[in-house]
Amino acid sequence: MAADCIFCKIVAGEIPADVVAESEHTLAFRDINPKAPVHVLVVPKVHARDAADLAQAEPAIAAELLAQTRVIAAQEGYEDYNLVFNTGANAGQTVFHAHAHVLAGVDVSKLFLA
Repeated sequence: MAADCIFCKIVAGEIPADVVAESEHTLAFRDINPKAPVHVLVVPKVHARDAADLAQAEPAIAAELLAQTRVIAAQEGYEDYNLVFNTGANAGQTVFHAHAHVLAGVDVSKLFLA
């Protein structure tokens, strides 16, 4: 756990979140600034700076995180969804703890592919 990381504090229960799912190694909660009708963040319970660092250090947890995204989408009633990993400040990452954005309910790919 990184002492100054907001996602570590959410995982530890120190900061409240609208949790929608939890697995052995991941926690999923609603984004406080949603970009789609469904916007859930899936984070590993271990701290890693970004998805690439997580995959390198903890490949099994990275795979579990990825699998959880489908579980979340299905739980929210969607088969089709967008999955976004921002890696680095210039790519829009604002919290430097690996996390996946699960977005559903609109085709947000047009925002990225336009």
